[in-house]
Amino acid sequence: MRILVTGAAGYIGSVCTETLIKRGHSVIALDDLSEGHKEAVDSRATFCRVNLHDSDSLRDVFQQHKPDAVMHFAALCLVEESVREPGKYYRANVAAGINLLEAMLRHGVKKLIFSSTAATYGEPEKTPIPEKHSTMPVNPYGASKLLFERVLSEFRANSGLEYITMRYFNAAGASEEHGEDHDPETHVIPILLEVAAGEREAFQVYGTDYPTPDGTCVRDYVHVLDIAQAHALAVERIYEFAGRIYNIGNGAGFSVQEVLQTASRVTGRKINHRTAPRRPGDPAVLVASSQRIRGELGWVPVFSSLEAIVRSAWDWKQRFPRGYASA
Repeated sequence: MRILVTGAAGYIGSVCTETLIKRGHSVIALDDLSEGHKEAVDSRATFCRVNLHDSDSLRDVFQQHKPDAVMHFAALCLVEESVREPGKYYRANVAAGINLLEAMLRHGVKKLIFSSTAATYGEPEKTPIPEKHSTMPVNPYGASKLLFERVLSEFRANSGLEYITMRYFNAAGASEEHGEDHDPETHVIPILLEVAAGEREAFQVYGTDYPTPDGTCVRDYVHVLDIAQAHALAVERIYEFAGRIYNIGNGAGFSVQEVLQTASRVTGRKINHRTAPRRPGDPAVLVASSQRIRGELGWVPVFSSLEAIVRSAWDWKQRFPRGYASA
């Protein structure tokens, strides 16, 4: 299958590109490099530097490469920035996506896997969180992703678009070639590893008085290679399960304190940390129910242990100490 991957120079898009190629698919890797890294794009993919707002360039990509399906990862995803600049997020995560959909349909491409987020749920009413949980996002990032999910549903009703939506929880870890390299870095595991490597003074633990076993927030960490596997299964079986929404998570949570201790053990280094007050809007526990994707697509996470996730990220950082600037 020829698959167009948007956001292919980003963290998850780059690993999915690698996985698709290993499964025998050919990939057209599309990215405008505003957030991603050209070095992150698998050399076996065909790279197109295109902004999704540029309808003419999108048309050229579809005409030249004739993809059979699309995986849509391109998005903005910083929660705090979305609160400050909501318009920027609706333009990037909704308007640009509509441009992509219209280009697809004009060229007869009707298979799409959409990269969504657990942020669509908002404050959890129950855990583990099932796909039928109410969706009440508490920030423009989550709201923009949910709005595009609704756009997909409306397009399907009127155009025959077939899509599957993936809502994943805390993506983490690395493949041998591709890992996390954000600026600024906001994710727990890479920040801990920056402290372990002496690149950051200390790690901030936000809140130690949550109703959890050790008082710190609990989150569901899922390895990026397992996320990539889920996307590959979805695109290969899209006609069986079109219109479905799937959570991607381990179904088990780890506290901030557990992640800190695991990172220290894996790196063999002391990780300086400080406690700080809770951040507004941080739920105590966010854990996915992934029963649907396991039952329907047969997805089983391979790297389910927290130590395996952290070790893969640390190994990648050891190989590429300056991220993609090292490549």
